[in-house]
Amino acid sequence: MEDEDQQKLTDLVKELVLRLLSHGSPASAPPNPNSPHFQASLRYAVRILSSRLTPSVTPDAAAIAESIKRYLATHGKSSQALTFADLYTKFASKTGPGSVNNKWAVLYLLKIISEDRAKNELDSPSLLPNLESFDAELGDKSRVSQDRENGKMGWDKGVLLVSKDPENLRELAFKGYADLVKEENEVSEEVLVRDVLYACQGIDGKYVKFGTIVDGYILSDIVNVPRATRTMVRKLCELGWLFRKVKGYISESMDRFPAEDVGTVGQAFCAALQDELSEYYKLLAILEAQSMNPIPLVSESANSSNYLTLRRLSVWLAEPLVKMRLMAVLVDKCRVLRGGAMAGAIHLHAQHGDPLVHEFMKRLLTRVCSPMFEMVRSWVLEGELEDIFAEFFIVGQQVKAESLWREGYRLQSAMLPSFISNSLAQRILRTGKSINFLRVCCEDRGWAEAASEAASAAGTTTRRGSLGYGETDALESLIDEAAKRIDRHLLDVMYNRYKFKEHCLAIKRYLLLGQGDFVQYLMDIVWPELSEPANTIGSFKLAGLLESAVRSSNAQYDDPEILDRLRVKMMPHGTGDRGWDVFSLEYDPRVPLDTVFTESVMAKYLRIFNFLWKLRRVEHALIGAWKTMKPNCITSQAFMKLQRAVKVQLLSTLRRCQVLWNEMNHFVTNLQYYIMFEVLEVSWSNFSHEMEVAKDLDDLLSAHEKYLNSILEKSLLGERSQALHKSLFILFDLILRFRSHADRLSEGIHELQARTSESSLASRDKNKSRRRVNDGPSETSSWAADGRKALTQRAGEFLRNMRQDLDSISKEYTSLLEGFLSQLPVQQHVDLKFLMFRLDFTEFYSRLGLNKS
Repeated sequence: MEDEDQQKLTDLVKELVLRLLSHGSPASAPPNPNSPHFQASLRYAVRILSSRLTPSVTPDAAAIAESIKRYLATHGKSSQALTFADLYTKFASKTGPGSVNNKWAVLYLLKIISEDRAKNELDSPSLLPNLESFDAELGDKSRVSQDRENGKMGWDKGVLLVSKDPENLRELAFKGYADLVKEENEVSEEVLVRDVLYACQGIDGKYVKFGTIVDGYILSDIVNVPRATRTMVRKLCELGWLFRKVKGYISESMDRFPAEDVGTVGQAFCAALQDELSEYYKLLAILEAQSMNPIPLVSESANSSNYLTLRRLSVWLAEPLVKMRLMAVLVDKCRVLRGGAMAGAIHLHAQHGDPLVHEFMKRLLTRVCSPMFEMVRSWVLEGELEDIFAEFFIVGQQVKAESLWREGYRLQSAMLPSFISNSLAQRILRTGKSINFLRVCCEDRGWAEAASEAASAAGTTTRRGSLGYGETDALESLIDEAAKRIDRHLLDVMYNRYKFKEHCLAIKRYLLLGQGDFVQYLMDIVWPELSEPANTIGSFKLAGLLESAVRSSNAQYDDPEILDRLRVKMMPHGTGDRGWDVFSLEYDPRVPLDTVFTESVMAKYLRIFNFLWKLRRVEHALIGAWKTMKPNCITSQAFMKLQRAVKVQLLSTLRRCQVLWNEMNHFVTNLQYYIMFEVLEVSWSNFSHEMEVAKDLDDLLSAHEKYLNSILEKSLLGERSQALHKSLFILFDLILRFRSHADRLSEGIHELQARTSESSLASRDKNKSRRRVNDGPSETSSWAADGRKALTQRAGEFLRNMRQDLDSISKEYTSLLEGFLSQLPVQQHVDLKFLMFRLDFTEFYSRLGLNKS
């Protein structure tokens, strides 16, 4: 069948040549098919048709047909143009077996023949001058050869004649060039190509081997090849050097022991690199198959285009070289990194403008970050820290239940990838902490339902989801949904199940002495006990007094669970300490409330309690002093019998005592009002509001810390108010000392009253008895006068001593108070300046200070 088609094709070419030659010959002399001229023309035509020359126009049959129609129409051949259009329509519609497939080539050939015919009609009567000149050359070979030998170039009237090379000089030139190449190249290009392919796989070839000194693949210097070839081989072998580095890292990582030195992220990185090398191996297999085909000579027409030269190999390996360089850079960067640090380092190289590099890095990071995103999903939805190789940016440690929230988990900034922001990492940390806090401290399982709802709302299943590199929106959506639901559930558990607000209020009422009737009754019943030495006081007795104070006040109506947590605490004490120095109340928060009320927090509450307890003690002392200074204590008729000087001295001392008491009472009353209302109540109001708007446990802890620090700062217990605090406690001690002097004054007056009454009664009785026996009055009167005189002297001395003590206390109190008030205006807290206004609202102390200055 093929022979018949070939014969048919040959006959058609003969017919075409015959028609072309007969067009320029006389009608009486048609060309002879057996003539040398016809045979030469036929060979020339076959040579042209068999050549690989192609026209430099786009192969478009419709465009060629349109060009032919336009030419016929513009040259006045409209009827021929219509006829051609009709014929082309029929020609183009023929498809299937027996039809011409390459219609464009047929039209192009006919167009070229037509143009050549028109040109020959104008220049000469011959149809194909090229064929005629070719025939002439055949008839006069000796002349042409002689002209070449003589150096003639074949020019005719300024035109270079084109003719067939009868002596195959072109072939001889190509052969000479091939021999020259063989002389300059000791090794054929096929061998070099195969050696380069071996080097690209990390294998030494016959001539291209790895040099340890130069740390790379080199072509031996003893091999004679052109410099350009040697340079190209060296550039191509860079890929082999990079391959060895990447392959060595993979092998080293897979063989490394123990496994935690690599980690799951490192293993994923190695697996991603191995996948890229697998694609690289596929390319090398194709190139090796092509390298088996011989490289055709320049003079030869290649039977197939699937051969491989060094230049073709450089084109094939251009893209793999870019990827391999990038992988080698990542290998060097990640050699000492693990976990999130490794993922972050790889991410920095993904910020690239080249689409090829960007897509490659994205594909690589998707594999590398897969273990990390699985850890994130497990942490925020299940609270599980599946990090056996310590490569996650959240680390946990074994702590007590009360320290779980603050110390159980923390961020490890060195393992935080750069594509996860610090704020997002904090939300991830808090979400997992909330789950573990609910599970461990609250013994609650409601978080599982909240996590399931969060996963559904974010479009992520509870086991596997769309989390991965580049899915930042999906990650943030999952974190936000999980944090919102789990934190809300945690606060509900704290508020409703564990009654956090009620316990905060109980601490305010008992430790901060906000329950007035309870505090007053407790102060009354423990006063005698606490006035004794500390080492003689029993804790059980004080606990009983505490229970009595609870039952005798409105505190009895509180929740029994709250009252059960209120206890008496005796602080460590030494020799000389009184019960007032060691007595305190404590509140047992228990799990999980001890996360908020930690030991340090309760120590701060203890400091506030001690301050408020001493303030109440001072207030109670002043009230007791006032009870001893009632006016009915000095209105007894017995004092009327004393000398006028003694009575004046007594009244002056009592007045001095009352004035000093008023000054102290004014200070203590205003200070107590400031503490109880401006400090405690305002801080509690702000804390209650912040509890309502808190979104998570961290907000709640922050609000409580702010509440407690506010009380400490405003109550002069802060770090910046230490000097003021010491001055205040010195004032308190001075007021308590004044109470003891007032009591001693009262006791002295009572004793003086009793002695005066006894002296008057004794004198009256003796006078009556003496009057019955004898009317001699001199001895009796003298004895009575002597008794009153001694009493008067003793009273005067006592009152002078008391006046001196009171004057000393008054002077010291004035000095201390002035020093205390002078420090208030320089305090940074605005509420402390308001305390100054309350204490000196009449500017009495200010004017007093000006007058002294």
